Amino acid sequence: MSGTIVADSPRQARDVLRERGLRVSQIAELKEAGDKSFRHNRLARHSQGEVLSFIRDLGTLCQAGIPLLKALQTLSKQHKHHFKSVVEQITDQVAGGTSLADAMARQGAYFDEMSVSIVRVGENTGSLESALKRLAEFREKAHQLRSQVVSALIYPAIIAVIGLAVSIFLMTYVVPNLLGTLAQAGRDLPLVTRIVKNLSDFLLGYWWLLLIVAAAVAALVRVILRSEAGRLAADRLILRIPLIGELARKENTSRIAVVLAALLRSGLQFVEAVRITRQTARNRVFKLALDDYAAAVTAGRDVSEPLAASGVFSPMVVQMLAVGQQAGQLEDMLEQIAQTYDQQVAVVTQRLTTALEPLLIVLLAIFVGFIAFATILPILEISDVL
Repeated sequence: MSGTIVADSPRQARDVLRERGLRVSQIAELKEAGDKSFRHNRLARHSQGEVLSFIRDLGTLCQAGIPLLKALQTLSKQHKHHFKSVVEQITDQVAGGTSLADAMARQGAYFDEMSVSIVRVGENTGSLESALKRLAEFREKAHQLRSQVVSALIYPAIIAVIGLAVSIFLMTYVVPNLLGTLAQAGRDLPLVTRIVKNLSDFLLGYWWLLLIVAAAVAALVRVILRSEAGRLAADRLILRIPLIGELARKENTSRIAVVLAALLRSGLQFVEAVRITRQTARNRVFKLALDDYAAAVTAGRDVSEPLAASGVFSPMVVQMLAVGQQAGQLEDMLEQIAQTYDQQVAVVTQRLTTALEPLLIVLLAIFVGFIAFATILPILEISDVL
């Protein structure tokens, strides 16, 4: 008997097959495994809504007194398409004696370490229902925050794409047709017209070179961002950009506060909670700040100094974390910070959208107007001569 199975590694595939009662004599990766892994991760990114629904519904069923295995079997019938097989694999593994946290960990593309840790603590303390409810609340907040930022940037992105398309159309079709006849007639063209025509000729004649340069720059940027030093420098630069840096700062602060509060509420030790929170942070500067924060708490030092020295947290956040640490109410302070910064992210996002929309429209109008002026100017000069 032979077949295929989707897994992150041969060892994981062997474990899954053994849990299903099958004897494995030989296992090998398909040649297309790289492509499948890429598609698997891409499907996982598009399935985050289903993951949230799975966690929330599982918590509801468990809270209603339904046994875990029965709840998983029910949810495996509810979901469809690719995520259905994910739930079925988790169900099979739990039925074979694997803990829910371990089964979720084997689906790392769908469930991150924070989710697995919260579920593991819930299983160990007998409070799985509360852990799933808390995890669902966190993921819902994170999803709303991400959707809020993405939705605000959609319209400016559409304007930018339309502007680029219009510019390419003008420079490759309109300008050559209008100015071609005048150039062949041997008339002297105005300076602005010659500039636009030369740009148009360059775009038509060397478009392939522009594509090569763009691809080379993209590859270079990718290599730089893959290095730790390059990514750190890029993250520092992002924080210095007006409005965008403020949005990144507030979004990262809110995310860190929500994750750390959820982990501490679930019963994780502080150092472990900070380690997992560090992995969920998107900005390297914030990761370094969390390292200093954890080191200060572990050493019993005042946390105000390392947090302030990082330069990424506002004085209000620094003070609230210091007071919460001293008073033993860190979880409450973190939740207040998250609530406050969620509101501020909405405000900054609106400000960013308000600033980008007219800016892009004005830039597009200036560019199109310059091309139109350069095209019409020689026609007007001919009219004057006649």
